[in-house]
Amino acid sequence: MAKSYRSAVIAASADEVWAVVRDFNGLPDWHPGLASSELERVSSPAEVGAVRKLEVAGGGGTIREQLVVLDDTDRSYTYDILESPFPVRSYRSTIRIAPVTSTGQAFVEWWSDYDCDGGDEQQLDATFGGGVYETGLNALKSRFGG
Repeated sequence: MAKSYRSAVIAASADEVWAVVRDFNGLPDWHPGLASSELERVSSPAEVGAVRKLEVAGGGGTIREQLVVLDDTDRSYTYDILESPFPVRSYRSTIRIAPVTSTGQAFVEWWSDYDCDGGDEQQLDATFGGGVYETGLNALKSRFGG
């Protein structure tokens, strides 16, 4: 099983960052790599089982993801990719925000575990870790003045 991981310290409280990140349907509001998100069927973005359809900016394709865990106490959510242009199987990702107690900032980590062919692992880590997670974390830093 392959894994991609990135983390960052954000110049805002964990609660402030969670207020932005928590909306499962709101990813394009803060992530520049996504053009839009639409919930399939009538459901709440806070409802486990909700499915979002993401359009990648610049015509990069469509990704369908399902919310499998939403934990306000841990300030995290976990989702699975149902369909995507990426050669992955069993993709599960989590984004989590924790307080940095000594500074009042937020520690944000975003990771995924997935199956793929061995020859694809390095490129997928660059795509997910460097492209998706790092880009999103940098956008959060900018949003909060970091």
